[in-house]
Amino acid sequence: MLFLFLTMFGLKSFFKKEPLAVKKFLIVGLGNIGDDYQNTRHNIGFLVVDHIAKAFDQEFETVKSALKCQFNHKGKTFVLLKPTTLMNRSGKAVRYWALKEHIPLENIFVITDDLHLQFGAIRIRTKGSSGGHNGLKDVEDQLNTSNYTRLRFGIGQLEKAFNQVDFVLGEWDAEEQQTLDSRVEKSADAALSFGLQGVTKTMNLYNGN
Repeated sequence: MLFLFLTMFGLKSFFKKEPLAVKKFLIVGLGNIGDDYQNTRHNIGFLVVDHIAKAFDQEFETVKSALKCQFNHKGKTFVLLKPTTLMNRSGKAVRYWALKEHIPLENIFVITDDLHLQFGAIRIRTKGSSGGHNGLKDVEDQLNTSNYTRLRFGIGQLEKAFNQVDFVLGEWDAEEQQTLDSRVEKSADAALSFGLQGVTKTMNLYNGN
């Protein structure tokens, strides 16, 4: 009955009726599970949350539809999530763990790649379309809203004529590797700032940097 109720009335309706963990934040990295995808551009979300987990000496455990860990930092609880449902079904894990952990919609932060931004660029938005990204589209469908915060990490290139699927599922090239670590660290800092300083200040600090 609970599942039917949530399906009919949506995640936002549920959050209005349940006690909220206002100091708890869900940081979701989007990607594809498996060794074949580990170092691909499409897995930048996984790479960022892996960086956060390592910084706080956390190890992911296998849970329903995801790999998950959590830690406390400066009075806030951060739940890190890597969906194991493949990119196009990422929303299932986001929805399930937001409900399970009683994390409100405004405390969800999704990290993903963006083919239309130059490499390493960071864009944080509190709402908007999926922009053709199937992972974000499924999150939107599962949450029943596009009003959730997302960080888009640019993976784009200047060439116009290329196979997009091959490109996003390809591994980082040598030039990208030179600055990838610093851009991942910057994105990880932005995710923590979201919980510690709020979305407005985080957008001011990290958008365009």
